[in-house]
Amino acid sequence: MPLKTLNRLTNSPINLVQVTDTHLFGDPEGSLRGVPTLPALRATLAAARDEIAQSEAILVTGDLVQDDNKGYAPFRREFAGLGKPVLCLPGNHDDVPAMRSALAGEPFHLDGAFDRGSWRVLLLDSTIVHRTGGALSAESLARLDRDLADAGDRHVLVCLHHHPVSMRSRWLDTIGLANSDAFFEVLKRHSNVRAVLFGHVHQALDMVVDGIRVLGTPSTCQQFRPLSPGFATDDAPPAFRKLRLHADGRVDTEVVWVEAEISRAALSGNTAA
Repeated sequence: MPLKTLNRLTNSPINLVQVTDTHLFGDPEGSLRGVPTLPALRATLAAARDEIAQSEAILVTGDLVQDDNKGYAPFRREFAGLGKPVLCLPGNHDDVPAMRSALAGEPFHLDGAFDRGSWRVLLLDSTIVHRTGGALSAESLARLDRDLADAGDRHVLVCLHHHPVSMRSRWLDTIGLANSDAFFEVLKRHSNVRAVLFGHVHQALDMVVDGIRVLGTPSTCQQFRPLSPGFATDDAPPAFRKLRLHADGRVDTEVVWVEAEISRAALSGNTAA
């Protein structure tokens, strides 16, 4: 995918909306551990409507579908009409070739760099076929190095699916980014990286590693229980993240939990969007 750019840097902040781990099925009534994923996504997008209207793009950081390639059709329908570029990267439940085929063409952008104003957004594929955990290939790390080097005066937001830091959860930390040390070694060679953004963990995280903001975001459907030694779900509602990227490199961000009444409608499958 070629770079998407504007011709000049601007001092205006860049607004983005991140949704992640939508886990859609071909069946519109498909559910993940009791949560109907399509109604939950629709409820989340409805709650984010104002933020999306003011955004430069929507970020979707993996697990678009739940091991069901027919789920890309409803994904495309839900996002294609939002009037914004949709920046997608795969997760461990995605079939990468099927995802590329289903989301070919505007408004979808897969891989590579997306430049707006004073910022570059990099989309990385951290998936390993038939594996829940992830890693970045030598080729991906080399391309990351090049994309950071040629970003010019732009600040950089690096996005991937798998978490590159410990979540202090024994089971979850066995399925994160296996070569996170190599990943951060590349980032530390460049002074323009401001934040790393990921999904996969179905919970919120906001920390700083070596001066870089590291952000994990909850799912649009069902969440994992934080700090749990074994697999456990949480009763937290769907969520999305809004980001405001300033021309001086500052990142303002907030996880927005979908209101209780919207969540109830999503779980009952009665939400319209």
